Parts: sequence; structure tokens; C-alpha cells
Amino acid sequence: MNISFTKQQEEYISNQVKSGEYQNNSEVIRDALRLHTIYRNKVINDLRAEIEKGFESGISKRSVKDIIASKRNQ
Repeated sequence: MNISFTKQQEEYISNQVKSGEYQNNSEVIRDALRLHTIYRNKVINDLRAEIEKGFESGISKRSVKDIIASKRNQ
């Protein structure tokens, strides 16, 4: 596997290793991927919960135009 990083990303990874928190670059990347997975799962679960709330709330008496207008006025 070949991965390219920006200069800023490379510096960030190097600084994390230099700080002593990680032994090498691979540990930084593995931790970043682990955190990304946690974040992504949370976002997906939050969206599912909001969709479920929408289904459970029933049919709205407001039109799409009313909903859009109310959001524009916020």
C-alpha cells in the first residue's frame, strides 16, 4: 500500500512521534484510523436516530415550502 501525505500532515505525524506519545509513524496512522472509525460510526448512528425520530413523529401538516421558509427566517 502506498499512501501520500501533504507536507503539513507529514509534519503533524513527525511531531506526534517526537512528542513520545507514539513509537513510530504507523502508530499515529493506526490511531487516526481508529478515531476516524469511531467518529464515522457516531455520525451514522446519530443520523439513524434522527431519521427514526422523523418516522416516529408522523406526517407533518406543514408543506415543504413552509419548512424551507421557516429555515430561511432563522
